[in-house]
Amino acid sequence: MRLVFAGTPDFARAALERLHAAGFAIPLVLTQPDRPAGRGLKLQPSPVKQFAQQHGIPVAQPRSLRLDGRYPEDAARARQALQAADADVMVVAAYGLILPQWVLDAPRLGCLNIHASLLPRWRGAAPIHRAIEAGDAETGVTIMQMDAGLDTGDMLLAGRIAVAPQDSTGTLHDRLAALGAGLIVEALELAGRGGLVRTPQPAAGASYARKIDKAEAQVDWSQPAVAIERRLRAFDPFPGATSALAGESVKLWRAQAADRPLPAGIVPGTVVAVAPAGIEVATGEGLLRLTELQRAGGKRLPAADFLRGTPVAPGQRFGTA
Repeated sequence: MRLVFAGTPDFARAALERLHAAGFAIPLVLTQPDRPAGRGLKLQPSPVKQFAQQHGIPVAQPRSLRLDGRYPEDAARARQALQAADADVMVVAAYGLILPQWVLDAPRLGCLNIHASLLPRWRGAAPIHRAIEAGDAETGVTIMQMDAGLDTGDMLLAGRIAVAPQDSTGTLHDRLAALGAGLIVEALELAGRGGLVRTPQPAAGASYARKIDKAEAQVDWSQPAVAIERRLRAFDPFPGATSALAGESVKLWRAQAADRPLPAGIVPGTVVAVAPAGIEVATGEGLLRLTELQRAGGKRLPAADFLRGTPVAPGQRFGTA
């Protein structure tokens, strides 16, 4: 079976690696244009492009696939490349571009998407972040037949995993990437035997995982401690949760909801207790013990190490400059 692969970040690279190892013919890879990164802001190829180049797979990087859009010349070149690839199917994983109808219709078996949620829950751009933030006990990966809607196509295969109490987006991402890589190989093997079964998504339980906005990183101390703790894990490693302390922005990476009651009359964001085990802060409901923090320009540190360089005292308040 010949396939075109469309993807950009590490989540997609895991699938491309598995497909390549499984022996599928991959005459073309589509990925996002190189982006500036690092201190020097030098153009960096995506993880998918790096793998493709290492294995001699042709790469196309259109800025758009819309023939009537802002970059019609890019779309026209991409169409020529897709036609030349003569693929049976396109596999899509975190590509980052909307596929117009002409792309969806191009391969004989259409386009299959590796989506990091149990559809119809968490359609959209940030399913891993939103699952942790919402406190979901489990999530997974759905292999979906793509249509013109936003993650609304028929389901083909799905796999489930538990969300551990300590999971961050980073740790959960890696397990889901491995799960998705295995599922897409299984799906294509089934497709080759005519054994894929399409199941329409149910209307009940649909939700949207909106893209992460950097403005969301600011901690709202009026929320319950358990909700803030989940957001810290959901925003690790990006964009990180932040709060001001003594006029300086501090990133908060790890925390625990403290098991002792919140003293009466304490304003949310107020430091209640300081110890090497963590900094206890009042929230809208309960105490939150901060266990891993980072000053601007510094490293992520356990609370005990952070306190050696940044004195914190009860009565100070997070969230105020």
